[in-house]
Amino acid sequence: MGIDATNRVFNVKDFGAVADGITDDSKAFDTAWREACNWDGIKGTVLVPPGKYLVSFAEFEGPCKASISFQLRRLLDLFSIDTSLSLAKGTFHGQGETAWPLNQCHKNSDCQLPTPIRFNFLNDSTITGIKSVDSKYFHINILGCYNLKINDLKITAHADSPNTEGIHIGRSNGMEISHSVIATGDDCVSLGQGSKDILVSEVFCGPGQGISVGSLGKGIKDEEVVGLTVRNCTFTCTSNGVPSQVKTSNVRFNNIRGTSANKPKDSMPNIEIGNRNLVYNGANVKVEGPETTSLCSNVKPTLFGKQIPATCV
Repeated sequence: MGIDATNRVFNVKDFGAVADGITDDSKAFDTAWREACNWDGIKGTVLVPPGKYLVSFAEFEGPCKASISFQLRRLLDLFSIDTSLSLAKGTFHGQGETAWPLNQCHKNSDCQLPTPIRFNFLNDSTITGIKSVDSKYFHINILGCYNLKINDLKITAHADSPNTEGIHIGRSNGMEISHSVIATGDDCVSLGQGSKDILVSEVFCGPGQGISVGSLGKGIKDEEVVGLTVRNCTFTCTSNGVPSQVKTSNVRFNNIRGTSANKPKDSMPNIEIGNRNLVYNGANVKVEGPETTSLCSNVKPTLFGKQIPATCV
């Protein structure tokens, strides 16, 4: 049996981590990182075995002598209350191909597939330059955060991967997602109940199911979603969402260009539309293209600018 002296694993438990959720393991994480960073071999791996780690403060700085990987045996749950976090660069690989064929989450409400990255109850925090690849379930889940800024994010998974939402947001306020690329098998960005003042800008989405406000209306006490702005985003090979089952109002679309592969089936009341230029490119497209159509139901619209196709009211 040979020993690879160029690669070494630095287990946080070997540096004193207790993983009981009570003891502060900050020093163990910091020491493991510094030892791996100063390793003279080719690759150093910081290993975090399964457990609940309380890390009050951790700062992983480089540059490092060796290539560094951070190996998590389960999921990363970054959890703080009234605390700021700065996380920059790094790749999380979920090994999702092993789980996708077994995914029954659309049938089983008790689905236990892991979400590799969670940000819970963070204030005034910044996440930049991270990548998430082939998550088994949602790539990133965000809950109860305030003034969280995410940018330069890259999320990828196969277009047929089930339930691999890029970023799911719930009960969060004042968030920004910008300058990112999301290509996955489900929603690029989804907003759950209680989300307010969310800005999504300069995001390339697709394949996937777009940006959605979903899973509302199941309970009579669901909190409303208010103040979603989507600006300067590009959607490629994205599918339609599920028809809305809750009241939707005060929606504005402006400067929209695109093509559609299917004719509209459902509508949404009380919307404002400006500068719209849509082209149908679905099945049986003739050289000159089929006639484009609009569908309206119970609408008192506010219209301005160019309207192609002609409005239905």
